[in-house]
Amino acid sequence: MKLNKEQIKEIIPHRDPFLLIDRVLDLKPGKTTIAEKDVKIDEYYFKGHFPEEPVMPGVLIIESIAQAGAITLLSMPENKGKIVYFGGLKKAKFKRKVVPGEVLRLEVEIHKIKEKFGNGFGWAYVGDKLACEAEFLFSYMEKP
Repeated sequence: MKLNKEQIKEIIPHRDPFLLIDRVLDLKPGKTTIAEKDVKIDEYYFKGHFPEEPVMPGVLIIESIAQAGAITLLSMPENKGKIVYFGGLKKAKFKRKVVPGEVLRLEVEIHKIKEKFGNGFGWAYVGDKLACEAEFLFSYMEKP
């Protein structure tokens, strides 16, 4: 299943400037997602990170992976209207920097869902080069 930005906003609550997914290329609800983020020079964070050599902050790469994970979970019919929270991060590794003009491809696999908690793995690529990989923990519940 493919999704555009408007369809993504129907699933997760993030909005600009903090919505870090531009499109979903493939979605298997509750299992996997492949999504993309266009890294543009006018992103708010490049004004200070770093003006001489703009680099996408690692925490925002991780957040992009987390948002792809949230799409994976919240696209399940039984999770419609719920919200996902970051529960933790394990084994995050950064392999290369991400700079303006690149497309960040995010791949996420959900490995375990138990009651209201679970874990998954995510990878961020630029082309065929791995930029980041991480295991993440999450919880999800009804919106307050």
